[in-house]
Amino acid sequence: MISKTEYLTFNTKTTRTFVNITHEVGNIVEKSGIKEGLCLVNAMHITASVFINDNESGLHKDYDIWLEKLAPHDPTEQYKHNETGEDNADAHMKRQIMGREVLVAITNGRLDFGPWEQIFYGEFDGQRKKRY
Repeated sequence: MISKTEYLTFNTKTTRTFVNITHEVGNIVEKSGIKEGLCLVNAMHITASVFINDNESGLHKDYDIWLEKLAPHDPTEQYKHNETGEDNADAHMKRQIMGREVLVAITNGRLDFGPWEQIFYGEFDGQRKKRY
């Protein structure tokens, strides 16, 4: 079995954002020399996610609005987790909804997607350095 591990680091400008990482992941797969197999991409932080969907700004805004309705940041006092001195309980919940990882087939040395599928890093507690 051939494998390759590589880490990327993000320091987002906003607390919540979605970053298209398809190109970076595709480059890693191509450099790996793996022709057939699977590519696992996972968020290595508990308040971030990785997911596959369409690269459409309206959809991303809809996600942001929907997630904030499901797990609003304010008031921060509504969450037991925040009694520990944190203020990011909502970010943990948003990550749980959006998912931790994706698995993509590698065919002929390239990521094998369906139409419009792309990989995104979802950040829910940003403005500090994180790796995935």
